[in-house]
Amino acid sequence: MVSAGLSPREAVRAVEARLSAAGCPDADYDARELFRAASGRDARLSDRALTTEEAEKLENLCTRREQREPLQYLCGIWSFLDFDLAVGPGVLCPRADTEVVAEAAANTLTGIAAPRVLDLCAGTGCLGLGVKRFCPAAQVTCVEKSPEAFRYLEQNVRTALPGAAPAVQAVQGDLFTYWQSLPEGQLDLIVSNPPYLTDAEMQQLQPEVAREPAMALEAGEDGLVFYRALAQHYRLALRPGGALALEIGW
Repeated sequence: MVSAGLSPREAVRAVEARLSAAGCPDADYDARELFRAASGRDARLSDRALTTEEAEKLENLCTRREQREPLQYLCGIWSFLDFDLAVGPGVLCPRADTEVVAEAAANTLTGIAAPRVLDLCAGTGCLGLGVKRFCPAAQVTCVEKSPEAFRYLEQNVRTALPGAAPAVQAVQGDLFTYWQSLPEGQLDLIVSNPPYLTDAEMQQLQPEVAREPAMALEAGEDGLVFYRALAQHYRLALRPGGALALEIGW
């Protein structure tokens, strides 16, 4: 049990031991992040012992992480590129792999004065906001179907990039029908991190991933349902020479 009076290093070691025993990958990293979430401090830069309130918060967070609740959900805020996103149950956790997609997608906009960008299956909005971060003049629309995820998307488009103008727009909509509202040849870039796990892969998820919304993960027998819809319905929405940048699991 995490108790008041422990030094930051002692507290982190105690949490790390429990997380390792529970099978959590990267237990040392998780322990430091949970300490930061509970105390607002970096354990490597602080010597002040835990207060009673901090110890209780850290104990609660450690117990939940032992039960394999995603670290991102426990922290409530997660860094993406150089900005922070609100995240929690009901939305896919932002991942470092998606930073690569955001950068590659933004590179397709070089030389375009005020590009128009669409982010489909937006979740937290990390891809659309990432493109906006690299290309401030971009006009970005983020589309998300899930009401639970949309709450985080709305918050993030308001707060993740202070001063960003024109603002990123959040729209609640379904990838399988949203194309019907798009005029032809108006978009410079479409980005998406759609669901791409097969039915078989859905049966073998890590415990943390199994806590994330199935809607953001599952994509039929071969995992390609969303890619077919994107290829079939969204090509005409792009201007000649426009780009479609997608994340996939391979």
